[in-house]
Amino acid sequence: MTAENAGAPSTAAEPSPKPARLVSLDAYRGLIMIFMASSGFGLHQVAQLDQFKASALWKFLAFHTEHAAWVGGGAWDMIQPAFMFMVGVAMPFSLARRGTEGQAYGRQFLHALWRSLVLVALAVFLATRGNAKQPNFVFTNVLGQIGLGYTFLFLLARRGWKVHLGALLALAVGYWAFFALHPLPPGDMGLKELKAIGIKAAEAKDVLLTGFSAHWSKNLNAATAFDQWFLNLFPTAEKFVTNAGGYQTLNFVPSLITMILGLMAGEILRRPRGDKEKLKWLGLAGAACLVLGLVAGATVCPIVKRIWTPSWALYSGGIVIWMLAAFYWVVDVRGWKAWAMPLVVVGMNSIAIYLMHQLLAGWTAGQLRIYLGAGIFGGDYGIIWQRSLVLLAMWCACWWMYRRKIFLRI
Repeated sequence: MTAENAGAPSTAAEPSPKPARLVSLDAYRGLIMIFMASSGFGLHQVAQLDQFKASALWKFLAFHTEHAAWVGGGAWDMIQPAFMFMVGVAMPFSLARRGTEGQAYGRQFLHALWRSLVLVALAVFLATRGNAKQPNFVFTNVLGQIGLGYTFLFLLARRGWKVHLGALLALAVGYWAFFALHPLPPGDMGLKELKAIGIKAAEAKDVLLTGFSAHWSKNLNAATAFDQWFLNLFPTAEKFVTNAGGYQTLNFVPSLITMILGLMAGEILRRPRGDKEKLKWLGLAGAACLVLGLVAGATVCPIVKRIWTPSWALYSGGIVIWMLAAFYWVVDVRGWKAWAMPLVVVGMNSIAIYLMHQLLAGWTAGQLRIYLGAGIFGGDYGIIWQRSLVLLAMWCACWWMYRRKIFLRI
């Protein structure tokens, strides 16, 4: 996931000097991880206070620092697509470097398989909290999703854009059909029945879709049915019924679309072409994905991030491709790199800050209260100060690691 961004031709038989490291890739990844580790700076929570509910500005901030209830999404919903997209972007550079080091294809495949297993194991570890008596076998964590798809992504690498497009189309159409052919949910479910599958009365109007789109309703879709079979194969404290947020294990299948788009973007950046041509291809690809995603969302299936509908994969894919193009133009083409250093520090240790955020954010906030005073996070804006200082502490840890050339990789 944090593969190096320097590379060379993909086989050891054709060595060539490594090109300069693309700082834009580290900066882009760093921005994603900083936004994630900020926990939205608590802006969504502050926006719920009575004095801010009527403010258009606070409504805007709240929308972009919280996941959408179901259809659509703002900036906060772009974190995972951008994260998974960058996994694909990094792969061509990583494989090229390994090729110049003399690693055979078989060894590279085994490394990809090992990375997949470790990422899935980390996902289970992070999902197993507190005084749990046994592992919590849940695979919706972003690390688990990347792990489940990573080996398949490796097998697609270096196959050429025609194979990549073919795989992308097959995944989009196949996963759409998987949902579309699943029986529609009953239209007369009462509140008690909805509660039994994890749907609250207040959210029903947002997550229960109508007409043909009902195939993609929360916890009443094909992927939910799969999890109700699959997750109950594992030893569990209690029978799995539904995921509270509507997330599904099979999300990794359509999210491969996102990673393949990253793979194709990475190949574009590695090509011996001029910067203008690379930017043109990224711009056109982003526009095509965005338009196709919006058209698909308005016709064949809704744009839903929580179940990663094909329309969401394309819509969000267009946005993250444009983000990559912007970073590449500013940082590597224009050469404005100094401003990006705070992002690079985090981007080169994305696994580290992700684990710190998952495991140490609460502990860090507690330590800050001890040493800075129990009331430091009081008042209407206390949560903003808390999350900002926790983020600063994690950034300082990444900076310390960066200065000592310590990079946590799998």
